[in-house]
Amino acid sequence: MRIIVRAIAALVLPLCASIAAAASAQTPAHDGIDIPLRYETLDNGLRVVLAEDHTVPTATVAVYYGVGYRNEPRGRTGFAHLFEHIFFAGSQNLPEPVFYYYISNLGGIANGSTRLDFTNYFGVVPANALDAYLWAEADRMAAPTINQAVFERERDVVRNEIFVNVQNRAYGDWTWVDLPIAANENWHNAHNFYGDLSDLDAATVEDAWTFFEQYYTPRNAVLVIAGSFDTDTTLATVEQYFGDIPAGPDLPEIDVSEPPQTAEKRASLTDPLATQPGLAIAYHMPERGTPEYFAMILIDQILTRGGDARLQQHLVDDLGYGSGVGGGINLLGNAFNYDGPMLWTASLIHDGEIAPDTVLSEFDRVIDDLRETRVSETVLASARNKFLAEFYLQFDYGTRFGVADLLASFALFDDDPGRINRIEDGFEQVTPQMIQRVARDWLRRDNRTVLELVPGDGRPPAGPLTTPVKAGDQP
Repeated sequence: MRIIVRAIAALVLPLCASIAAAASAQTPAHDGIDIPLRYETLDNGLRVVLAEDHTVPTATVAVYYGVGYRNEPRGRTGFAHLFEHIFFAGSQNLPEPVFYYYISNLGGIANGSTRLDFTNYFGVVPANALDAYLWAEADRMAAPTINQAVFERERDVVRNEIFVNVQNRAYGDWTWVDLPIAANENWHNAHNFYGDLSDLDAATVEDAWTFFEQYYTPRNAVLVIAGSFDTDTTLATVEQYFGDIPAGPDLPEIDVSEPPQTAEKRASLTDPLATQPGLAIAYHMPERGTPEYFAMILIDQILTRGGDARLQQHLVDDLGYGSGVGGGINLLGNAFNYDGPMLWTASLIHDGEIAPDTVLSEFDRVIDDLRETRVSETVLASARNKFLAEFYLQFDYGTRFGVADLLASFALFDDDPGRINRIEDGFEQVTPQMIQRVARDWLRRDNRTVLELVPGDGRPPAGPLTTPVKAGDQP
């Protein structure tokens, strides 16, 4: 992730709390979500989602490209993230540092990130600067600045991120990189998403151009505009700026499916900077969008979310094994913005006097209770309400980034941004019987991976951390 400028923060942020509170007062949660949308596809394949909303006099623009960590080629781990950095170097008509000053002078902010199945670029500007921002984004899509100097500089930036965020920070990436490596079999789901340094060193500027020409194309992109604008006028502007960009080649077919797991996996990892041991457990998830998937989201609420979460209460409050239970669905995003196999995870950094198998045994006590004893309607209602409270918080009326993310994800993966207005329906269908059935079917020991983190000697590693060692493998 890379932040460009923050000029509009003083304008937007003070409004967020008061406007969100007013919106909440005007639209009770039980009334559901009703975001007016217009969804169009240009002739070159670019999908465009427009959500007109005059609550705040700003406009949010988000461009999502359907390429993420899962898509990067073998031998080029971390390349999706590297290219995200390269893409911030401006464009043919706005070379750096002009690109930065241009956004800032509009009174805007912009940012970007890389996730499992997409890379996104998003920003917010005053409403009267929307057309100017769209022109800049179209210019970058058509002709970015990719040259040897930019490539080498941004590769060094990414290398430093690895050193700072992973290798020189205790527990840096053990749950969102190391655990999927141990749990998954398909290389696309089980490689180092941040990137092996040897792969980054071997990458070339020619690789960057190939990556751009293959994936950063209108047919592989979604443009979301949410905020204060006129829908018809803005759609015409989008057509003017983006319509002539070539659609791009056919996208390569990548098999990211995971074979069914039939036996529990155990793995261990030594973290040189960790001071206490840790235990992380991952279960393969039901397919996104199925009834079982919605039940699993509520199971996550019951087990890991909030002070009344069962794992938190038992492992932390009752037994005092650690300070908090982490986890969730899609640790690199949220429960909606991914497209492919996924894990539900729970993790605990625990007291070194407690054996990992003891922690796991008590963890299993909580899981087994959910599998054997049907939850009450009260527990289910509480889980549903907790989830919806978190869900509504994504509807940030100051920046609208949460709304833009959901609209882009549903357009990119489902060709249906209107799903945002129906998302509550999936949770209304979940029953106590379904919770128990899904827990029995998916929270099985032969469907999980247990990763044990072992503290090291306190000295940072001289090179990359080693891949987790699975039980039976040779270290």
